[in-house]
Amino acid sequence: MNNLVVNPHQRQEVTQQQSQELYMAPLVDVQSTPESVVLRAEMAGVSKGGVEISVEDGNLILVGHRQALNVSGDPIYLERRPVHYRRIYELDPSIDTDKITARVEDGILTVTLPKSEKVKPKQITLE
Repeated sequence: MNNLVVNPHQRQEVTQQQSQELYMAPLVDVQSTPESVVLRAEMAGVSKGGVEISVEDGNLILVGHRQALNVSGDPIYLERRPVHYRRIYELDPSIDTDKITARVEDGILTVTLPKSEKVKPKQITLE
């Protein structure tokens, strides 16, 4: 499947057929702490049920699906459309993939990638 990824600032008119193949890269902030790496991705309008997170072949794959709003009445003008977000990150081997956690709140997907014990800084006490 040949998917199109577009710049989130680029406006495009898409047909209904094309919208099923269109992915936008969400804007993401990445922060490192001594214990973990934290990703915060903007996925406006994506609910908990619309998020898919997976680890495959050393890659973290973030996917979000924003569905059309169900409203009564005849549409006059529509700018908000269903959107599919996707972003892929190559994981550093120091990430403990068994302990990855995620949550979505107010359109922000937060993924916490804990560092393995081997790479966490340690204090050595003197005897």
